[in-house]
Amino acid sequence: MTTIAESVAAATRALTPHSDSPRLDAELLLGTVLGLSRTALIARDDEQVTADCQRAYVGLIARRAAGAPVAYLTGSREFWSLTLHVTPAVLVPRPETETLIERALTLKSADEACSVLDLGTGSGAIALAIASERPRWQVTGVDISPQALQVAAQNSRDLELRHIQWRLGCWFDAVPAERFDVIVANPPYIATGDPALAALSAEPDLALRAGPTGLEALSAIIAEAPQHLHARGWLVLEHGATQALEVARLLESRGFASVRTYPDSFGKYRVTLATVHTQH
Repeated sequence: MTTIAESVAAATRALTPHSDSPRLDAELLLGTVLGLSRTALIARDDEQVTADCQRAYVGLIARRAAGAPVAYLTGSREFWSLTLHVTPAVLVPRPETETLIERALTLKSADEACSVLDLGTGSGAIALAIASERPRWQVTGVDISPQALQVAAQNSRDLELRHIQWRLGCWFDAVPAERFDVIVANPPYIATGDPALAALSAEPDLALRAGPTGLEALSAIIAEAPQHLHARGWLVLEHGATQALEVARLLESRGFASVRTYPDSFGKYRVTLATVHTQH
């Protein structure tokens, strides 16, 4: 048998060619096998790892080296201080998306009545983060994937954030006659031929690939959003780091005003928002 420290060291070496954070990955995966937090794992690094646990760990490390995201292997991901259940049916929530939530929360006060629509909710990360900060707001999450909505609903139950409605459908088809104060979306925005897709092959293609230009989903949402916003309502979009100008032009062409783009925590301009002054 080997110790926790020896197991982590060996796994870190194995993952170094395949991960930007090999030691963190190694610790998280061994913590999953042993049922320990990362802090507890480090504190007990001289303890022995049983042969059965070591076999399970080696299997997880092999899957990680083959490209499986850590979140799929552990079954969870931290996002906006929430622990979210994730499966291969949903995109792994990413820290840059927290910028979208930060901006959305500034659009109405916590005490105001506010209806929010989250398009392409996936794991429910955005809807749940907003609901956790604004218990008086009414939040609706939409996704075209029944499997994704099952994950979102489970997260809602686990986090006891029950003031959220989940709807199945493609974008606004799920809310045909409804209007909202704020619409948020992190839609697919990667172009079909983008080499970045190769590194994301373990995640659902439906949540990543937009079409030949990468703007197809963003354009569809922008086109229909005015019919689903109250007067002075807001649309908040996450997009690719090179798409800000094109998204701004699409918004202006559809009559949106006060178009603003914001950088994420890495300094990349990935979130654009705009308002409509009148109902269409």
